Amino acid sequence: MAPQRAVQLSLKKPTYAVCVVGVETYVDVYSDVPKGSVTFGISGSSGVEIFMVYDPARVTKPTGKTHWPLGAGVDVIVSVDTASKDLNDLKVKVSYFGQQEGGALGQSVLYLTGVDISLDVDMGRAGKVKKSQGDKKSWRWGPEGYGAVLLVNCDRDSLRSKGLDLTNTQLTSLDDLQDMSPMVLSCDGPDELFDNHKLILNVPFSDSKRVGVFCARGGNSLSDYKQVLGPQHLSYEVERQLGERKIGFYVEGFTFPDADFLGLVSLSVSLVDTKTLPEVPLFTDTVTFRVAPWIMTPNTQPPLELYVCSVVDLHGSNEKFLKDMSDLALKANCKLIICPRIENRNDRWIQDEMEFGYIEAPHKSFPVVFDSPRNRGLKDFPYKRILGPDFGYVTREIPFVGASGLDSFGNLDVSPPVTVDGKEYPLGRILIGSSFPKSGGRRMAKVVRDFLKAQQVQAPVELYSDWLSVGHVDEFLSFVPTSDQKGFRLLLASPSACLKLFQEKKEEGYGEAAQFDGLNHQVKRSINEMLADRRLRSNNLHAQKCIDWNREVLKRELGLTERDIVDIPQLFSLTGSYAKAFFPDMVNMVVLGKYLGIPKPFGPIINGRCCLEEKVRSLLEPLGLHCIFIDDYLSYHELLGEIHCGTNVRRKPFPFKWWHMVL
Repeated sequence: MAPQRAVQLSLKKPTYAVCVVGVETYVDVYSDVPKGSVTFGISGSSGVEIFMVYDPARVTKPTGKTHWPLGAGVDVIVSVDTASKDLNDLKVKVSYFGQQEGGALGQSVLYLTGVDISLDVDMGRAGKVKKSQGDKKSWRWGPEGYGAVLLVNCDRDSLRSKGLDLTNTQLTSLDDLQDMSPMVLSCDGPDELFDNHKLILNVPFSDSKRVGVFCARGGNSLSDYKQVLGPQHLSYEVERQLGERKIGFYVEGFTFPDADFLGLVSLSVSLVDTKTLPEVPLFTDTVTFRVAPWIMTPNTQPPLELYVCSVVDLHGSNEKFLKDMSDLALKANCKLIICPRIENRNDRWIQDEMEFGYIEAPHKSFPVVFDSPRNRGLKDFPYKRILGPDFGYVTREIPFVGASGLDSFGNLDVSPPVTVDGKEYPLGRILIGSSFPKSGGRRMAKVVRDFLKAQQVQAPVELYSDWLSVGHVDEFLSFVPTSDQKGFRLLLASPSACLKLFQEKKEEGYGEAAQFDGLNHQVKRSINEMLADRRLRSNNLHAQKCIDWNREVLKRELGLTERDIVDIPQLFSLTGSYAKAFFPDMVNMVVLGKYLGIPKPFGPIINGRCCLEEKVRSLLEPLGLHCIFIDDYLSYHELLGEIHCGTNVRRKPFPFKWWHMVL
């Protein structure tokens, strides 16, 4: 029940009041009482519910011809369960009696008009609006939770529109309505009542820049819909037509949760009596929405589209690499999208430019690309080529200063679903590289970190990546799907595993087998030479310590054990105090289901096979994975990147509904 309002009675003339369905009205039977009255009786017409509130220890419920005592703390509450057909068609009569038997000393009459005013949304998260008299102001997480969901209307459904749909105050496409959350205003009652009462829809000032509302008038023309609430309109007087019982609205989100926005917005409707000055709100109904978070998808989700750039450099075009990506996508039954040079302006690092995710409400879901603040050759590609119908766009710009290398999205990853000390993360946890544990250094921009944290459903973990020259987490980790109970493995680059492998091969008599065999433009290094290189060993001891620090953080924050981690042999070299991959970095792979596109390491050839490739196959193929080694040496590795850096994958959303999370 909504909060009570009070009505005072009079012995001299009838009292008239509006009673909203579902709202209790307190009837003041004590304000005007005949002299000598000690008891009272009350009756109501059909359609009026009368409730007596009293203390049973002080008052005995009347029977027969007895009445309720005055002055014993007996209160009268009335309510109606349906809207009236006519004005004042419901009646409540109060009769007052003295100590002597006989007729009533006086009577008060209350005429009621029942009106059904209710603002309703998809509280039950079933994809449709149902009328509710529950707690609409609250929003609860969890499988037993409730509360409506709002999508940020960040796609562009009409090609005529120049920006995101949320920037339009006029509807540009009827399809855009599907991206909005429906809201229904019930306004049933006698038409005459609305001659001196009005309905006002309101948005709080603090929410007005975060939500917009369109009024629907049921036609199929764009002109049938107009924006009635938003940054320029904090209130709207509802234009109710004669006989109209329900009015439809569509609600859109303008902004994602962020450091200054928890994600909750509210809208309310008030029934206002215009006969009084100042005008008095008789009743207000409020609903609350939560803006859907932006959600990343991990490597364990099935791939839908593989993106790669066509580029030309001193070594020529990357046509062979594109062919290898095409073959890989075909095996994985994944669509390949090649970004042409005219659109990428010879910027091949498409993973660094953007990250694919999605937003979801019970009635609708669509992908949303997060455009990084790096702003290099590919800076226009997400907005100009990916933004479109049912494909949204979001970005965060860094104020005052430029982006660092750690602001590129090769430094942004997400784990598969995990459980940590009993706490479930059914959508995984976001991983970002930082300067921890050292003081100072590079760190992902605060505006990006704040945005990721504010989404709430994939609580971020900061790792140490500033030991690397480029500084991205994808240089030392990756996740791959498995068909066992765990469902995935964490792959970590491992200098110690590589040196151990090379030592084993030396002891087997293959010390003269050479790294970079088959590359004409690279000096070959035998296993013996690499093992004897003190500087290389020192560099990799440092790299291993940095990776081990991250290993412990990942085990702690993702609830992993050593059984969940696979060490992939890899060496690094240092320039100054920063590391880069000594040979193509195999964990920097693209994962398309069970097919892995792995940078070809050009390791020592033993018995006609690369010993590094063979080692990786022995580690991953028993897990049901297919290792496909692809030459990226000239086009990517020599430019301090690998396959993952030069590709991007849009993946299938999680089946789990984010609002079922328990936070």
